[in-house]
Amino acid sequence: MPKMKSHRGASKRLKRTKSGKLKRAKAFANHILAKKSPKRKRNLRKMAILSKGDQKRIDQFIAK
Repeated sequence: MPKMKSHRGASKRLKRTKSGKLKRAKAFANHILAKKSPKRKRNLRKMAILSKGDQKRIDQFIAK
């Protein structure tokens, strides 16, 4: 059986941490920023850890 290819879209959007968790960018940071507070915009810049349920599902997409 041939090797499974990694999902290229997921590979470009997610990074793996040293402990094996997946980091993702936060949503809602692209436009309509005038009404968002500076604190909220600053927090949207930070990376977030993928939830445990999603991590199980997405692990098979990304080559380890």
